[in-house]
Amino acid sequence: MAVPGRLNGLMDEDEEGDALFEEEEDGLILEPESDTPPHLRDLAAAAEVGDVDALRHALDNLSGSIDEPVEDGDTALHLTCLYGYLSCVQLLLERGASLEATDEDGALPLHDACAGGFTAIVELLINSANNPESVKRLLESVDVEGDTPLHHAARGEHIDVIRSLLAAGASPTKTNSYGKIPSELADPDTEARRILEAAASAVSCQ
Repeated sequence: MAVPGRLNGLMDEDEEGDALFEEEEDGLILEPESDTPPHLRDLAAAAEVGDVDALRHALDNLSGSIDEPVEDGDTALHLTCLYGYLSCVQLLLERGASLEATDEDGALPLHDACAGGFTAIVELLINSANNPESVKRLLESVDVEGDTPLHHAARGEHIDVIRSLLAAGASPTKTNSYGKIPSELADPDTEARRILEAAASAVSCQ
């Protein structure tokens, strides 16, 4: 999963300089920051900034697969879900982007949308699954740490996303690689924790 924090200006001046420039004998020259393949650079750039028109143009001229990783193992759909660009997510889905593409950490685009608390995108992804079995696979998918999308939503205490996932059938009792169920990732005495504990309790009583 790419990290949104790279856009928050926390990089110090030395790091920024190193990222942008490389020293050569005749002075400084501008170097690209990304190792994105050339044929995917327009797609990656449009996805990162949420420019729908640029994204449409990049897709119209795409020579590779829409599901190719464009950065850090993320597909364009991962990036637009990570940053909360609903219109871009819609366009990518219309063009056939896979809901089940995984990044280098084994996460789906749904994991990214849940981590960011983007309820509309989460619901769009779930509703775009073409059958109940596909929805089940999305909700039960786990990343390298065994986290489901609900674990990600719980960690961020995104109440509306949590409710949407539970309504779609996400399990509140599934443990991750550390033996934690989603409710244990939310802070005590929070609404997110209460909702998840109630859901887990209801499952236990069945």
